[in-house]
Amino acid sequence: MTPAVSPRRRLLVVDDEKSVLNALRRTLRGGGWEVATAQDAESGLEALERFTPEVVIADFRMPGMDGVDFLTRVKEHMPHAQRIMLTGQADEQVIEEAINRSEIFRFISKPWNDNHLRLTVKSAFEQYLLRAENACLYRVAREQNAQLKDLNADLEARVVQRTQALSQAKRDWELTFDSLDTPLALVDLADGTVRRANQAYARAAGRRVEDARGVACHRYLFGRDTPCPGCSLQAAARSGQVARATLELGDRTYLLSAHPLPGENCAVCTYQDVTEERAMTRRLVEAEKMAAVGQLAGGVAHEINNPLGGILAFSQLMKRDRGRTEADLESLDLIEESALRCKRIVDSLLKLSRHSRREDRYPLDLSRCVEDATLLFKAQLKSIPKVKLELKLAPELPPVLADAGQIAQVVLILLQNGLQALPQAAGTLTLETGRRAERCFLCVSDTGRGIEERHLPHIFEPSFTTKPPGEGTGLGLSIAYRIVHDHGGTFDVDTRVGAGSRFTVLLPIPTHPQESQ
Repeated sequence: MTPAVSPRRRLLVVDDEKSVLNALRRTLRGGGWEVATAQDAESGLEALERFTPEVVIADFRMPGMDGVDFLTRVKEHMPHAQRIMLTGQADEQVIEEAINRSEIFRFISKPWNDNHLRLTVKSAFEQYLLRAENACLYRVAREQNAQLKDLNADLEARVVQRTQALSQAKRDWELTFDSLDTPLALVDLADGTVRRANQAYARAAGRRVEDARGVACHRYLFGRDTPCPGCSLQAAARSGQVARATLELGDRTYLLSAHPLPGENCAVCTYQDVTEERAMTRRLVEAEKMAAVGQLAGGVAHEINNPLGGILAFSQLMKRDRGRTEADLESLDLIEESALRCKRIVDSLLKLSRHSRREDRYPLDLSRCVEDATLLFKAQLKSIPKVKLELKLAPELPPVLADAGQIAQVVLILLQNGLQALPQAAGTLTLETGRRAERCFLCVSDTGRGIEERHLPHIFEPSFTTKPPGEGTGLGLSIAYRIVHDHGGTFDVDTRVGAGSRFTVLLPIPTHPQESQ
């Protein structure tokens, strides 16, 4: 708020003629002003310090210091006081000098008109008040400008700090957004275009993250021209609630969750990789199925084994009877051969249902165990010269806790399975061992026909086989699976139609010394 200026209404008159002073005092007192007088410039300067008038009237011609010099001194001591000069002559040079040096407010000629004099003095007081108010306003404005400058500087500093904080927050958010392993994107619900995506989203698509902005998610991720069937984005747009869907991207499976943002017409989409979880679920289902089938197979095998033993015994006794014809003996041989074949199948069923006992396991060198198991298989290969067996056995593997007989059985099953996969009994079988992290592995690969993708989920199921009737029972891989599972191991299968298959068995290395005892 602007402070008010209260004029004191003091008037100083300086003239060397006493009669003029008296006449001026009489004329000016009627205006309500406080009037002081002086008869020369020196007295006027003393009165100036003591009286501090707002308006000063001085005669031009005075002894000693004239009016121009006097008013110049007044200007120096009191620059805001209004200065009026009395002159009895119209000397242009005097007027010019007074204006230039003293900045005279008005000239009053002698003799004067009383009304004109009072009006001139009144105007001088008004001018003084105006200039005082202007000076006060200027001072206030200058102070406010200084304050405003300080406030602006403080505001600019705060803006800089806030901008830096916002920039840092934005950078922290972007780093957090991009550091997430889960593919994440902000997607427009109207047209499915990507507004923002993280690095994991770009890696899942195999593209640059800069290319995602403004591109439809189905085109960026899947290369589709139309939205994915059952897309959760459409469901989220309709319901305004979180929606989920399962999407296939290459060999990976993702669970898409669309979280719509209220009032933003967009959704935060997360793509959770559930490939391994689904694979684990399939393995668990397979294991439970194998356990159930194993229990059933064990019961059936025990029920069949007794009458099968009787058939085999009676056929052998009947062959010993004398007087049998050649036709009878041939029939009995067929009965015995069929019974033995059934017995082998029953034994396989029993092995399928039987768990390996802990006490039958001991620390063994996997490479040595595998090498011993191949001795039996090499004898079989002597009659198949077009098949080559290559061994790549790693030396000095850490021991694994296992049943040597059962591991050898797994090796023979995998080799036999690979041999049957070779077209026209020609090709290469490779058997290798090694270590992966905290596991040892044995691997059997062949150059055969490979396994069709539709058959892969069933290869470890009992009685499942793609071989012609009479060439396989479908129990080999299921028995191998059960043995490996009982040892705490896992199976990996890598196959390609026309390029062969690779079966890898991973067995855990004991983590504590007592496990190897």
